[in-house]
Amino acid sequence: MIPRYSLPEMSAVWDEQARLRTMAEIEILAAEAMGELGLIPAEAARQIRAKADFDVDRVSEIEKVTHHDVIALVSCLAEKVGPEGRFLHLGMTSSDVLDTALAVQMKRSLEILIAKTDRLIGALKKQALKYRNTPMIGRTHGIHAEPVTFGLKLALFYDEFRRNRARLELALPEVAVGKISGAVGTYAHLSPQVEEIVCAKLGLTPAPTSSQIIPRDRHGVLLCRLAIVGASLDRLATEIRHLQRTEVGEAGEPFQKGQKGSSAMPHKRNPILCERISGMSRLLRGYASAALENIPLWHERDISHSSVERVILPDACLALDYMLDKAAWIVENLVVNPARMKANLEASGGLWASESVLLALVDKGLPREAAYALVQKNALAAWDHGKPFAKLLAADPKVKKHLSAGEIQRLFDLKRALRQVPTIFRRLGLGTPSGHVAKGGRATRKSVRAR
Repeated sequence: MIPRYSLPEMSAVWDEQARLRTMAEIEILAAEAMGELGLIPAEAARQIRAKADFDVDRVSEIEKVTHHDVIALVSCLAEKVGPEGRFLHLGMTSSDVLDTALAVQMKRSLEILIAKTDRLIGALKKQALKYRNTPMIGRTHGIHAEPVTFGLKLALFYDEFRRNRARLELALPEVAVGKISGAVGTYAHLSPQVEEIVCAKLGLTPAPTSSQIIPRDRHGVLLCRLAIVGASLDRLATEIRHLQRTEVGEAGEPFQKGQKGSSAMPHKRNPILCERISGMSRLLRGYASAALENIPLWHERDISHSSVERVILPDACLALDYMLDKAAWIVENLVVNPARMKANLEASGGLWASESVLLALVDKGLPREAAYALVQKNALAAWDHGKPFAKLLAADPKVKKHLSAGEIQRLFDLKRALRQVPTIFRRLGLGTPSGHVAKGGRATRKSVRAR
C-alpha cells in the first residue's frame, strides 16, 4: 500500500524489517525446540539464540544471487552465528518459515483491525443515542418513503459493525495457524513436537495437516471477511455522501480549518474521505477475488499464490486499517443538521403518511385495491401540484365518507409513526430512549434539540 494510505501501527506489521524479523524468530525458535528435544546440541541452540541476527541490506544482497528469500535470510543468519549455523533450518522447508510468519502477521493485523472496529462501533453507538429522537425522512430508491430518526439510521450501522467485528474475530482461528512439517508436510526430517513448541510460543495453533503449505482456503476466508467489512464501510460512506449532497444537506463529513474543497471553486465542501473509503473498498473486493484464485494449487503446492499474496495481504490489511480509522473519525465528528432534516421531511407535504391512510381506509372496510387507488390519486395530485396531502384528503368526498377530519389528522402524527423506535433501540441493547418525538417533529424538552 502506498504511504498515503498506510498508518504506522499496521505498517510496522508488514514492513520488510518486521517480516524478516518474524521469519528469523521462527528459525531461532525451531532451533531451540530441536535443542530442547535433543535433536541438536543444546549449546548450538543457545548460540543461535545469542548470535542469530540479520541486516536487511545483506539479505537483499544474498537474494540477488540465490533468487530465494528464505535461503538468503538463513545464509545471513548463519554468517552471524558461525559454525553452529549449520543447525539452522534443519529438516525444514521454506514454507514452514514463510507460512508461519505470515500467520503471525495476519493474527497481529486482525487484532489491530478489531480494535479499530471497536472504535467505530463506539462512535456509532454514541451518535445513535444522541440522535435517536431526531426525525428525518426515510428514502427508498432515493425517493421519500416514511419517517425514521437519524439515530435509528446510525443504529442500523452500529448493529452491522457489531456483526463485522464478529466476522473478524471468527477469522482469527482460521489464519492463526502455523506449520513446520517439512517439504510435503510429512515431518519426514522433523518431529511434530518442534511444530507444537514453536507455534505455542508464537500464539498459533499447529495446522492439523498441511502439504508443503498451509492450504489457502484459510487466507481466502480472511480476504473475503475483510472485503465484507470494506463493503459495509462503503455503505456507510455512500450514505454520508448522499446526505451531504447540496439538495439534501442533512449530514456530512467534517470540513477542517484550512481545508480546501476545490482548486477552482472556493465554496466547495466535498465528501472526499467518504469517497476515498468507497474507492478503497473496491480494492478489497478485488483482493478477495484474487485470494479465491489462490486456493487451487498444483499437488502439494506451486508458488502461483506467492506473488499475489505479497501484494494482497499487506495491502488489504493496510487499506482496511486506514478505512476504519477514517470512518471512525468521520462518525465521531459528523456534521448533523436536524433543521434540514425537518425541512426535508416536510417538503413532500405529508406524503409519507400514505400507507397510514391506506391502512385506515382498509380498516374502515374498503377493499385494498379501492383504498389504494383513492390514496394514490390524492398523493399524486399533492406531488404534482405541491399541495398538502392532508388537505386534499380532507376535501375528497370519497375519503370523507370513511374518515373524519380528526381521524385524517391523527394519521399525520409523527409521534405515532415513530412509536416503535424505542423498541428497536432496546433490541439493540441501547436502552430506552428518554423523551420522545412530538407531533409534527417538534422535540420535547428531553429531546436532542433541547439538549
